Amino acid sequence: MPNSNAKLHSNHRAGREASRRELVSRSLQSAQHCLENQDFGTAYAHYLLVLNLAPELKTTVKETFQFTLFKWAEELDSLARIQDLFNCYEQALELYPNDEVICNSMGEHLFRMGFRDEAAGYFHKAVKLNPDFADARENFYRVANWLVERWHFIMLNDAKRNLTYLRAIESAVRSGSRSVLDIGTGTGILSMFAKKAGASFVYACELSKTMYELACDVVAANNMEREIKLLHLKSLDIEIPKHIPERVSLVVTETVDAGLFGEGIVESLIHAWEHLLLQPKPKNQDISAGDYGRVIPASATIFGMAVECKEIRRHHRVGMQEVAGVCLSNSVQFFSPTYAAAGSEETVEPYTTEKLSRIPGGYRALTEPCQVMTVDFNNLQELKSLAARKPWKLSLPVTEGGILDAVVVWFVLQLDEEHSLSTSPSEETCWEQAVYPVQGLLDYSVKTGDTVMMEVCCQDCYLKIQKISSLPSECGMDVSDRDDTLSLGNEAELCNALAGLQTSTKQDGSTPVCVLESTEIALLNDTAYHECFKAAMSKVLLSLNPSKDLHSMDVDGHGSGINLLENQSTSSLGVDPDALYILDVSEGFSILPIIAGKLGPVRAYSSVEKDQHQAALHVIAEANHFPKETLEFWLSHLEEESVVLQRPKSDKLWSIIILDVIETSGLIQQEVMEKAAISRCLLHSGGKIFPQYVLVYGMLVESESLLLESAVQGTEPTLGFNIAPFINQFKVPVRVYLDLSTLPCVPLSKPAELLRLDLMSPLQNSPSREVKVQICKSGRVTAIPFWYHIHLDEEHSLDTSDESSHWKQAAVVLDEPIPVQVGDELVLDVQHHKSNISITVKR
Repeated sequence: MPNSNAKLHSNHRAGREASRRELVSRSLQSAQHCLENQDFGTAYAHYLLVLNLAPELKTTVKETFQFTLFKWAEELDSLARIQDLFNCYEQALELYPNDEVICNSMGEHLFRMGFRDEAAGYFHKAVKLNPDFADARENFYRVANWLVERWHFIMLNDAKRNLTYLRAIESAVRSGSRSVLDIGTGTGILSMFAKKAGASFVYACELSKTMYELACDVVAANNMEREIKLLHLKSLDIEIPKHIPERVSLVVTETVDAGLFGEGIVESLIHAWEHLLLQPKPKNQDISAGDYGRVIPASATIFGMAVECKEIRRHHRVGMQEVAGVCLSNSVQFFSPTYAAAGSEETVEPYTTEKLSRIPGGYRALTEPCQVMTVDFNNLQELKSLAARKPWKLSLPVTEGGILDAVVVWFVLQLDEEHSLSTSPSEETCWEQAVYPVQGLLDYSVKTGDTVMMEVCCQDCYLKIQKISSLPSECGMDVSDRDDTLSLGNEAELCNALAGLQTSTKQDGSTPVCVLESTEIALLNDTAYHECFKAAMSKVLLSLNPSKDLHSMDVDGHGSGINLLENQSTSSLGVDPDALYILDVSEGFSILPIIAGKLGPVRAYSSVEKDQHQAALHVIAEANHFPKETLEFWLSHLEEESVVLQRPKSDKLWSIIILDVIETSGLIQQEVMEKAAISRCLLHSGGKIFPQYVLVYGMLVESESLLLESAVQGTEPTLGFNIAPFINQFKVPVRVYLDLSTLPCVPLSKPAELLRLDLMSPLQNSPSREVKVQICKSGRVTAIPFWYHIHLDEEHSLDTSDESSHWKQAAVVLDEPIPVQVGDELVLDVQHHKSNISITVKR
């Protein structure tokens, strides 16, 4: 009987196995059939069944499963079925937990949806699984810049800053402050300072998931994980006793930006004093430091001065009345976002930041530094009154005449009575300065004896300096920086002073206002860029339409000044039916379509998206006497905006397609070669893509600054604490937005051509190239800055390293410096993959 039962069980198992194999076979066939019919959702379900029933087939069906998953995910994404999309990826990762391709794809979806912390985790895992997986590596570099801002490296390398904080914390702890809360801990360095100084209880909070996890790793590596309690919270959400057992005697923080208040230090300290700190020390009472609360930093003093700076000016004011034959004068007013922020109800950062000691062209002080305000972080009432305080007036006497371009601001952070840090432009500091560009004046010139006037307030967690104006010296105006009103002797004096006061131009609605990014204003000010495009477009139009009377066009700016449009009767006939079609798909605001429209009978299409930008282009077109049909907005013609590159009409092709090839940051635009491939199919015979090709140039340099800005250099700057290996996981090999003209570096070689990217003749492109570079000066190679020569054609090109260019430069920073001698030769391996350039030195 037992043998009979065993046989029965064996037959049953065999039957189940046969059924399983049959079901797996049928599911595979069904999945293949669904793929042929592009029914990716059903195909995905069949593959899930197959892989759960037959795990041994994982390797066999892996590639087809990946393809099915990605296609189904795209469909779910287009249908906004986000939860279903993530469920699919989670199921896939349960089956293939160590598949770098699936991890990377999951990260891409998360990143597009704004989940940067989560995306970084998947990209990082994909890179760990396969360090040579270029897509994942480039994705990780891209998201790393968002998650761990570059200033973390610079500040951790600032040994003076670190030591000053350590000394102040040691002093507070030794005087009796035994319980410490570190607000915005970052890597945890201030918490470790407190523990090292002998604090009994140390708590630290960090809102960023990435930085919180990084701090956990750092604290554990320094054997303090049991002594420092880390909280993944905003300090405003900390509760007693839920998160910490009782009020602390010391809060340490460095949640300050270049404008002091921009990271919310006032709000967080108000909450800390009300809910987390012991009461402040009573005046004239000698009690132990452990019995009262205090804050490091204790206070701050903010300073400011007016400056002349061409670089700031060209990024915030349009200085041209005419650009390549296009009249801008009085047709529209352009402002940068900092000007818009002054009158906006939205919380917008009212300043930009610059390291003035390295700004191209330098700057010139027009006034002496002036104290703007002080703030006591140990005074709760003063902190609470900051936001409620009415704007106050400040006046700065002009000590040197010039052009009023900006008011720059810095501060001295008083950590305690003995220790302070200054962010002054004259100090060797890791800090940048806050810049308040001057915009909207009738006249920006000032002379010695004049007065620069402004209003100061603290609003929406920002220091705001607004209504900047100048008062000529002959007005004889007596200004007080304490009163809210101007002190004047009589009505006649008041009228005289107001007449001389250079205030903002009146916004009465008659002149349209257009807010542009500072990079877009710099582009509008780039005369060489527009003149180069004008000449190259003229050449193409002339070659395509030689029968037209084009000799009257003022291509070089020295002709008759009468363009073809003015020689045509456009009022009744409209645009020439044989007009040539030009498409500009540049990023952001561009007047190239209007320049093209002035060159001859064309239909120019702009791809600008913002309504305000379209309105500004319409006004400029009208001011230049364009027929209405000459300028059109391409996106309004598209059924699907994601597919920008299409034929202009069913029976027409483009004569010129303008592509944005280089980002302002100094990198190549994403997918530019793919766009070029589509564009080549949309050109009629003789048509051109601009630019036609791009040459990448680079040179070898020694730059300590680039090293310090790219990675933490060992344990010395962090005073012995082991932080570098953890935060350096987020270092990226390429630094962007560089100014080679002011970068502290020593060139060790001459510039060399590294790569050619041909948009018109792709057969001339190579994904990799070896370049031999001769060393002309001994030293250590630490970086390879690179830039571009953008060739619109063989005769017309632009150099992105030119000081007047609106582009910045980039640099590859080496992991380890390479010592070299004069006469040595290094071989660079240059790779181009999906618009990303990598440069490595072959040993």
